[in-house]
Amino acid sequence: MDMIKCVIRELVDNSGYKRSFVADKLGVTVKQLRNYETGHSYIPMDKAFMLADLLGVKVDDLYRRDDN
Repeated sequence: MDMIKCVIRELVDNSGYKRSFVADKLGVTVKQLRNYETGHSYIPMDKAFMLADLLGVKVDDLYRRDDN
């Protein structure tokens, strides 16, 4: 069965932005951003589009199918 892997942390790390900057742009706390990164909570669709735009990726790129 395919699992969905969140790659938000990897994308933020590779962006060069500080987490506090990204969180501020999304209107969330750094703790909430970390919840998105770790999969403890799913990012709402409006914030997913904001994050994707900020990082220069598509919303689809925030998650990856993990075939393991």
